[in-house]
Amino acid sequence: MLTFPNINPVALELGPLKIYWYGLAYMVGILLAWKIAAALIKNYPNNVEEKQLDDSIFWLIVGIVVGGRLGHVIFYTPHLFWTNPLEILKTWQGGMSFHGGLVGVIIALTLYVRREQIKFLSILDIIACVTPLGLFFGRIANFINGELWGRPTTVKWGMIFPYADGLPRHPSQLYEAATEGLLLFLLLVIVWAKTDLRHQPGRIAGLFGIGYALARSFCELYREPEIFVLGSLTIGQALSIPLIGIGWFLVRRPVTPTNEPKNL
Repeated sequence: MLTFPNINPVALELGPLKIYWYGLAYMVGILLAWKIAAALIKNYPNNVEEKQLDDSIFWLIVGIVVGGRLGHVIFYTPHLFWTNPLEILKTWQGGMSFHGGLVGVIIALTLYVRREQIKFLSILDIIACVTPLGLFFGRIANFINGELWGRPTTVKWGMIFPYADGLPRHPSQLYEAATEGLLLFLLLVIVWAKTDLRHQPGRIAGLFGIGYALARSFCELYREPEIFVLGSLTIGQALSIPLIGIGWFLVRRPVTPTNEPKNL
């Protein structure tokens, strides 16, 4: 059994200002993903310009934060709407949903491309390519916070989390950081750089959807379920099913390779 590294959730204090690891992880993840996306566009271009990517960042951050937080509350803690609605605003304490953040990003991107006349699926492709990097930092923050722990286990690397029940548990946050984070990120970057799929709008976004859904569904086998929706099917697995379907559609649909900027 391994000892859980009980890290202070506050990374830095500047007088009355507290910077939490959770918020810092999101900031670092978004910044790195942005810079890597810009480098990919520069060295392996599709039909999205670097300035267009830069201009979309504000919209994306709003979509991630608002969608991620509301998604978590709707899917996992809906009672907050009527018992303690102010708690919903405390994003720095954790409690973000990937699936909610994904919906938020899609809505934000839709508004952005209509304003800027950019091809929606092309910019979605580059964002999908680097999104796993943000997921990696998010899962590391979950681990530091000692939240979203795994199921009880007897494996040698099991950990006792401070807010659980004293049983050794899978560090499932690290499993997710490795699979839906680093592994998926490396695979998508290779696909972007080494194939022509970046010139086929929607293909890489589809691969991301399938890859994330499979990795998340696998890790759910080791993560302590928050909600079961049908038998042993967790809500994380249930929400991943439509993601696989949408991803498969984007990967298989007929596409004419093009670099011409269009709205869809």
